[in-house]
Amino acid sequence: MKLQDFIRDVPNFPREGVIFKDITPLLQNVEAFRYAVDQMAEPYKDKNIQSVVAIEARGFIFGAPIAYNLGASFVPVRKMGKLPAESINVEYSLEYGTTIAEMHRDGVTPGTRVLVVDDLLATGGTLVAAIELVERLGGEITGVVVLVELRELDGRRKLEGYEVTSLLKF
Repeated sequence: MKLQDFIRDVPNFPREGVIFKDITPLLQNVEAFRYAVDQMAEPYKDKNIQSVVAIEARGFIFGAPIAYNLGASFVPVRKMGKLPAESINVEYSLEYGTTIAEMHRDGVTPGTRVLVVDDLLATGGTLVAAIELVERLGGEITGVVVLVELRELDGRRKLEGYEVTSLLKF
């Protein structure tokens, strides 16, 4: 299946000069969505993944079914102030400033084998923040998987030393 056929380019979103890669058509097609989730999980089937840590919001779309597929728990990484129990947080850079991500303190225990999931690898800042949260709690990053990688933004460079899988590269 050619998943790139289900990615729509939206020019000048969220600002002038940006071409946004819209995954909505993929999500709306049952076969394409199922195929994408299965392909994202496949490289990690035999790696004894215990927890899938996924990043708000679109990472949740893929993270939950991947966790189900792998027989692993699901741990959300959210924006500051959205989690109800004791959390840890990290500030990280975005294209237009900084923000704070957080994860429940009991989301990952020492030695837990973790797969980090998001929809997109752009500059890498959000994925690096999620990795930092997992490692601060003693989790072991087994891999990072994304649906789309924007190569021109070189986010993969920030993830050197980690196994990174992306289904689509633009």
